[in-house]
Parts: sequence; C-alpha cells; structure tokens
Amino acid sequence: MQRKNLRSAAPKSLQSVAGLCLILLASAALAAPAGSITHLSGTVSAKRADGTKLLSIGSEIQEGDELTTQRDTYARIKFSDGSEVVLRPETALKVSNYTYTEDKPQSDNMVLNLIRGGLRSVTGLLGKRNRDRFRLDTSTATIGIRGTHFGALLCADNCASVHTVSGQAPDNGLHVDVSSGAIVVTTNAGQQVVNTGEFGFVKNNFTLPIIRPPQDGVRVTMPQAVSQNNANGNGIGQNNQTQCGVP
Repeated sequence: MQRKNLRSAAPKSLQSVAGLCLILLASAALAAPAGSITHLSGTVSAKRADGTKLLSIGSEIQEGDELTTQRDTYARIKFSDGSEVVLRPETALKVSNYTYTEDKPQSDNMVLNLIRGGLRSVTGLLGKRNRDRFRLDTSTATIGIRGTHFGALLCADNCASVHTVSGQAPDNGLHVDVSSGAIVVTTNAGQQVVNTGEFGFVKNNFTLPIIRPPQDGVRVTMPQAVSQNNANGNGIGQNNQTQCGVP
C-alpha cells in the first residue's frame, strides 16, 4: 500500500511544481519593463506600489509608474515598441497601461495619463499597427493618434515660463501641436482633428477643441541635446545605480 501511495503521489507533486513554474513564468512576463530612460538632465522619480524611486539613465519604466520631473529636468523615455516620450520640467505622467508583444498585435495597449506639465510623443510600432490602441488622457481632453509626432502642454496657472509667439503666458487648458501625422482631440463636447503643422487648444472638458492660428499656438519645445537624444548624466549614488528608494 505504501509503495502504491508513493507512486500515485509523485505525479501530483510534479504537477504542483509545474504549476508553480507556470505561475512564476507568467509573473515574470507581467513584470517585463515597458521601457527605459534614455536621456536625463535633472531629477525624475517614479511612484510605485512599493514606494517612490529616484531614476537615472537606464532605469526601467514599469506599467503603473507615475513619473515626475523636477524643475529644469527633461527626461526621455523609450518604450519597448520604439515609441518615445520626452517629459518637460515639472511634469507628471502615469503609464496607466502598456502591453506590447512583437508577434501579438492583438494584445497592443498603451494608455498614458498626463497629470500636469508637458511632453512630446513619437509613435512607435504599437501606434503604427494599432493606432486605436494608443491614448493620452488628460483632465481636459483625450488624445488619439494617426501615426504621429506631437506635443501636449497642460496649463493650470503653471505655464508662466513657457515661451510663446505673443510673449504672453499660455491660457489655462490643453495646448497641442503636431509635427507629423495627426491627432484626434476629444472632449465631452465633441472632437477635433489636428493635422501636421497645426495647433489646437481646449479650454476644458466641456468645450469643443479648436484649431488656433500659428501666432496663437503653443509649441512644446525641447533642448537640442534632448531632441538629438544625446544622453548625459550618471547613475545614482557611488555605485551609479539606475534607481534608489526615496525615504
């Protein structure tokens, strides 16, 4: 009887081990980074479930990260599908959802949330093959893409340092500009397509997005070093770590 029980128990044990391996593999897949920081001038942090981390060049960006740049900080992020986002100083951006597998386009999903500040975004493979699976959310409007390089700036009495053609601080609301392709800006009042070379503006989520003439438009600009992706800066601490916890 004992031998019989031992033989019958062995397959169950193997099944348990196999099941655990599958769970661990699935967890590893879920933990795959969404991207990494390729350029940084200043200080950027990521708010995560296990605390806030200071990041550096080479730091991995995870789905769910809320990234915050400090004063005079520019940070360039390259996602695994090749898309890029450059954050302006005093910007907060959450990577709400990010799923990309090269041979599984049906699983594509990229949702970013611009909480404050500004950015420039360049479409990668995900946005090119599944443009409806990319979305940039803000408190004012939602932005969809059509194979795009665009800028977005969310102002709420915090854009006095932003340069404009008129010399005046930008109006409160969401400003967008498109360098190539097109974007679709949507609010509760309707939507507006903004094409290459055009500028758009939304006062709030209850007003219709409008096209603004160039003299009234606001272009999100970046320093030349960031635009050319000339990475600089070092890791954090004596050992040049790619991230460290914030007490």
